[in-house]
Amino acid sequence: MKKNTKSWKEIKDNVYGKKGTERRDQLEREFESFKIGLLLREARKKRKLTQEELAELVNKKRTYISRVENNGSNLTLKTLFEIVEKGLGGKVNISIKL
Repeated sequence: MKKNTKSWKEIKDNVYGKKGTERRDQLEREFESFKIGLLLREARKKRKLTQEELAELVNKKRTYISRVENNGSNLTLKTLFEIVEKGLGGKVNISIKL
């Protein structure tokens, strides 16, 4: 009996195209932005801060913090550093893969 299942990679390749295509690259960038938002939310909760409290620490509005946590896109590096270092007391570690 032959299974008719596909891996997540096969699904992405079929729906969004192979790596290196514009649509697939856009998907990958959006996913990375989403992950940043999730990481920030987890860090905030670990510090036992509300969105309002974090917003006050970094001189932003609560709604901005919510938008960042739900979708990290349009987040500048400057703001990312402020949120992590000033608001959460952490350090940002960025790497580049070639």
